[in-house]
Amino acid sequence: MRPCIRPGFRQRLCCRCIALIRDFLVLPATSDFLKLESKSFNDPIIPSFLPSLAALRAQFIVECLADLKRNLINRGLNLLIQHGKPEEILPSLAKALGAHTVYAQMETCSEELYVERMVSKGLKTVVLSPTSEKSAKPSSARSPTLLLVWGTTMYHIDDLPFDTNSLPDVYTQFRKSVEAKCAIRDCIRLPALLGPPASIDNWGCVPSLDKLELQPPSVVKGMRFIGGESAALSRIYEYFWKKDLLRIYKETRNGMLGPDYSTKFSPWLASGSISPRLIHEEVKRYEKEREANQSTYWVLFELIWRDYFRFLSVKYGNSLFHIGGPRKVESKWSQDKNLFESWRDGRTGYPLIDANMKELSTTGFMSNRGRQIVCSFLVRDMGIDWRMGAEWFETCLLDYDPCSNYGNWTYGAGVGNDPREDRYFSIPKQAQTYDPEGEYVAYWLPQLRMLPKDKRHFPGKMLYMEQVVPLKFGNAARPQSQDYARRKNFGGRQAKDFKR
Repeated sequence: MRPCIRPGFRQRLCCRCIALIRDFLVLPATSDFLKLESKSFNDPIIPSFLPSLAALRAQFIVECLADLKRNLINRGLNLLIQHGKPEEILPSLAKALGAHTVYAQMETCSEELYVERMVSKGLKTVVLSPTSEKSAKPSSARSPTLLLVWGTTMYHIDDLPFDTNSLPDVYTQFRKSVEAKCAIRDCIRLPALLGPPASIDNWGCVPSLDKLELQPPSVVKGMRFIGGESAALSRIYEYFWKKDLLRIYKETRNGMLGPDYSTKFSPWLASGSISPRLIHEEVKRYEKEREANQSTYWVLFELIWRDYFRFLSVKYGNSLFHIGGPRKVESKWSQDKNLFESWRDGRTGYPLIDANMKELSTTGFMSNRGRQIVCSFLVRDMGIDWRMGAEWFETCLLDYDPCSNYGNWTYGAGVGNDPREDRYFSIPKQAQTYDPEGEYVAYWLPQLRMLPKDKRHFPGKMLYMEQVVPLKFGNAARPQSQDYARRKNFGGRQAKDFKR
């Protein structure tokens, strides 16, 4: 079988955690790298019992950098790594190298925009020596320019059929419009050699977790994700071409156990290790060479969801992080520390919730179905401030990016752009549909494996821990009664996917 990835096709080389200056990339300061801040701005501050960046996510980013450095060296360049704040390091480098332009990916959320402003301000303090190029006018000294380039989305922002301020507030309207009126740009072919690199005495080393004051994680259960473009391309080859799983993606995507029920591309997409446009090209090639069906389309459908949340972050700005969300919904939320920690640590007494939270803390990943269920439980059954759940996901998820994470949480909490404001995920119903024999919960909670399969989801407090809160609707032991209560209170609406 021929290789599925054509050599040289990439949309972008750099990870989201680094800034590009000519041929060099700089790692932000450790303090910025680890800091987890509340993004609530005008709202009451969330209690500060959330930890900093989890070791799993830090390890993944470090692996991305190491792979990037190897790939750049193979193409005749190198990766310059320095410790410090971007607004201090980049102007210093620009001055030392005489760089007239600093290139970086255009961001959309407040913390990233703040860094952009600070870098631009720092560059204005740099005065470059006059150039010796011949021109009609005498060359004068000037400062380097920060040039921001749009990336990360499948559809380019300049190709949208509307201004971002006029972005539809319903995903289906957005999807139908871009599918009908927009083309997806081709990936850019890179030359085999990009060098030679500049003359640098010390290129720096990829930091170890010890240097970041973190303990190296050990993933002993679940899927082990390896950061970097090389691992991402390997996953595409394995999922699309070797195992031929793309043809059944739509049927399996709501699974929760095992490595192959879904593509698992999201960590590499979030880190910039792989481009959504490359995935689009591979899907189209698969459709041409093997089969086109609902499953092949559904992978692109999910990527459009990802685009939509990024464009929404442009339209709505900081309201994405406010307690009332983009719709400014007024609700009373609890910030009960003990309740939140029982959810965070997988000690709620509901095996389906606890198993998902154990998987998240162990692997840095959770299925899309699991994310919907634990979100609904936190905000609907516990009544906990949704931002606390969003910040815990920010801490743990390998595929974290602010747009998708907070977009999903506002959606699930009923404060975002969801035409169904009251969607509720019934634990008995979800367990019966997606883990009917309790294999998933028994995998992450081994003490349940000895129980009969029909008892694993609701074993009772004699065999499992006591439930910290009752379900808002229905009897946990009687799924049909619970469904009736949900239909009665929610007008019979079914809880559908709120986004991967």
